[in-house]
Amino acid sequence: MLSGAPAKAAIFRPQCTGPRSTSASRGAEGGPKPQDDSEIQQPAPRATIDCPAAVSRGTDTPRTGYSRLDRRNHGDTVSLANGNRRSTRRQAAELRQKVVRSLRAQGFRVRNGSILPPQGLSKARIRELHETAVEHRIERARNGLFRAERDLLRHIASGAEVDPSRMSPRLVEVLPNSGEELLFRYASLHWSIPVSSGYGRRLRFLVIDDSNQKLVGLIGLGDPVYSLGPRDEWVGWTPSDRKMRLAHVMDAFVLGAVPPYSFLLCGKLVAMLAVSDTVRHAFRRKYAGTRSVIRRKLHDGRLALITTASALGRSSVYNRLRFDHRLLYHPVGFTKGSGDFHFSNGLYGAITEFAGKHCDPTAKQRRWGTGFRNRREVVKKCLPAIGLSSDWVYHGIEREIFVVPLARNSREFLQGQQCRLLWHRQTESQLFQYFRDRWMMPRASWDDTFKSWPKDEWSIWSGKENGRG
Repeated sequence: MLSGAPAKAAIFRPQCTGPRSTSASRGAEGGPKPQDDSEIQQPAPRATIDCPAAVSRGTDTPRTGYSRLDRRNHGDTVSLANGNRRSTRRQAAELRQKVVRSLRAQGFRVRNGSILPPQGLSKARIRELHETAVEHRIERARNGLFRAERDLLRHIASGAEVDPSRMSPRLVEVLPNSGEELLFRYASLHWSIPVSSGYGRRLRFLVIDDSNQKLVGLIGLGDPVYSLGPRDEWVGWTPSDRKMRLAHVMDAFVLGAVPPYSFLLCGKLVAMLAVSDTVRHAFRRKYAGTRSVIRRKLHDGRLALITTASALGRSSVYNRLRFDHRLLYHPVGFTKGSGDFHFSNGLYGAITEFAGKHCDPTAKQRRWGTGFRNRREVVKKCLPAIGLSSDWVYHGIEREIFVVPLARNSREFLQGQQCRLLWHRQTESQLFQYFRDRWMMPRASWDDTFKSWPKDEWSIWSGKENGRG
């Protein structure tokens, strides 16, 4: 029987474990990103040097119209370290050409100093745009996971091992340096877009089918971004409210099912379990009584809202997802299409190296550590320094944003109008039974595609069947 109580027991002990992944978090590399912009210290001005404008040379170097590395008109001050100017300019030109060639190879269009996504974007085409970044992430994870792959594949079901009538899902919290963490990292490599590691605070779960001890899906929650227009408009809070209560919000950076369970619409099940009492209670256990890094504010451990964004435009998983006639995921708008995935294909290392030598990190509160805040800042600082626009972080691929209130009055609580949260009570068992009757069993009655899926198809390095070995 399922219950809303968290399950802490380990699901396996891996026979072989490698070093932890070196994949960069989307959070700050020199410490978590600050939540309070008012506490950011401003950097002292540094001398800048002239740099020739990036002019069109052949097909790989677009004209940007910027003639100096000093970009104060764009809100940035980019300065080069002392050294050989000629060598630095040559390095900048070489990196600029690599960036442009890489973007074109991925399918982006470079026009008049701007980048545009391919025309007629379908979900399949969006997946193709992410392929290079996904393959690079897989290669970076190889050293840490290659030797453990055979053992990890034992926790993936073949279709013949799944019986929908006996399925019994259970949430297992992922702890650092555990076998569950290895499985989480390995499974996330199979997503069609690169999976972030999450900002700052982090809460991760495996969904395990107790009928066969196989993996059903993944849930990953991390700190939300400070400013997100559609979310902030839905909440209706003031900047002061947001600064005080954003700690009661988490963002789902990964939600989804793995095959063969994905053939049974279990992506919806994973999305439903993310809003269960189990997750809310785990958040309270982990963060109640902790203090924020900058403001030193004591957290009471209440999680009022979860946000997430679709991976591929409009979502067929979250839209109209209900429990007991109540809408769980509320669509509130779309992102502006920004990020750094299109630079995560082998270029990011070169971008980081150049930025580290020639660009200044934005000053921040000392408690956050030194260095750049996050990957996006590294890219935005480097692009102007090599003669390209920092606006190239806007790739134009919009993602649909959803908010998931965990209480009947989440909005009023976040606005500061009410102090007590009136929780939606929803156990794992209740959510699964609703999903089972509403979606899974009807699908299984007429579509048995899941039965023929072989788990060897999921092998990344141990087998060559999928062409990725």
